[in-house]
Amino acid sequence: MILFQCDYNEGAHPKVMEKLLETNLEQTVGYGEDEHCAHAADLIRKACGDDSLAVHFLVGGTQANMTVIAAALRPHQGVIAAQTGHINGHETGAVESTGHKVLALPQTDGKISASQVKDLCEAHLHDASFEHTVQPKMVYISNPTEYGTLYTRKELEALHEVCRRYGLYLFLDGARLGYGLAAADNELDLPLIAACCDVFYIGGTKVGALFGEAVVMSNEELKKDFRYLIKQKGGMLAKGRLLGVQFEALFEDGLYLEISRHADRLADKLREAFTQAGFPFLVENQTNQIFPVIPDHILEKLGEKYGFNYQERVDETHSAVRFCTSWATTEENTDRLITDLKRMAQAV
Repeated sequence: MILFQCDYNEGAHPKVMEKLLETNLEQTVGYGEDEHCAHAADLIRKACGDDSLAVHFLVGGTQANMTVIAAALRPHQGVIAAQTGHINGHETGAVESTGHKVLALPQTDGKISASQVKDLCEAHLHDASFEHTVQPKMVYISNPTEYGTLYTRKELEALHEVCRRYGLYLFLDGARLGYGLAAADNELDLPLIAACCDVFYIGGTKVGALFGEAVVMSNEELKKDFRYLIKQKGGMLAKGRLLGVQFEALFEDGLYLEISRHADRLADKLREAFTQAGFPFLVENQTNQIFPVIPDHILEKLGEKYGFNYQERVDETHSAVRFCTSWATTEENTDRLITDLKRMAQAV
C-alpha cells in the first residue's frame, strides 16, 4: 500500500535524524533552555526579520493551538475560526476543554474574511445583552487552510487591520506553513506573517521534523508568562533540546523551504494527472493537498493500492477525496499513481 493520506506518514528528514544522532550524547539543560533551542530561535527570528520575537517549541499542533488560545483569552472570551478550522473540527474540543468557545463562521474554500470578523464584532458590540454572550477576542486562521488554499497578502493585511480595530489577537496556524510558503501562487513570507499576526507557528511535524512546532510571538501581552502556560498544559518537554535540534536542521541551510517545494512539485504532477484523467477538483489550490472528485467505482480500485482520505460526498456516484504529498513523497510512487490513474480513466 502506497500512502498519500497525509504529510506525516514517514518519520523525519534524514538531515533532521542526522542532527539528532550527532547531538544525542551531548549534555544540556532541560525544558528548552539549551543552546540548540536558543540557536533555532535565533534562526527563526532571522528568517522573520525581527529580533524581538519570542519563540517557543511545542510538540504538536493541537498542543500549540490549545496552549496559545488558553494563554491569550480570559474566561469569558472566545476565538473566531472557520467552520472547517482545525480547532473547530479536528481537535476533540481541545479549545473548549480549556473553557473557551470556538465562534465558527461559514468558510469559502477554508478561509474567512475581514468583513465576516467585522460583522461578528459589530453584532456583539451592539447587542443590548452583550454580557450574556461570549466575547470575541481572537481570530484563528490556518495557512494553508484545511482545503490547501492560501490567504493572499491583501486578505491577511485586512484581517490584521480589523483585529487591531476591534482589539482582537490574530493567530495563524502554520502546521503546513512550509508548503504554503513554497507554493507557486503564494504571496506571503515570514516577515509579513510576523508583522501581521500577534502569534503564529511554524509547523515541523508535517514538514520534515519527527515532531514539533515553533510558536512565534510578536505581541508583548502574549509573551508574558507563556512558559507558565506551556508547563501547565503539559507541553514543557524535559528533553526540550530535541525540538531545538530539529528546527536547527530545518532552518540552518534552507532545508525547510527546499523540502516543501519538493512536495508542492509532486502535488502539481498529480494535479495535472487528475485533470488529464477528467477528474475535477472540490477546490483549487497549489499546495500539497489535492481534492479530486472521482467516481466511487474508481476510488474503490484506487483504494486497493493507495491510501487517501475521504473528504465528502458530492453526488450519488462521486466523492471528493484528499491526496497529500509530503517532503518524503517519492517520484517513483507519484509516477505509479499517475500511471494507474491514466489506465483507470481510459477504462471508463
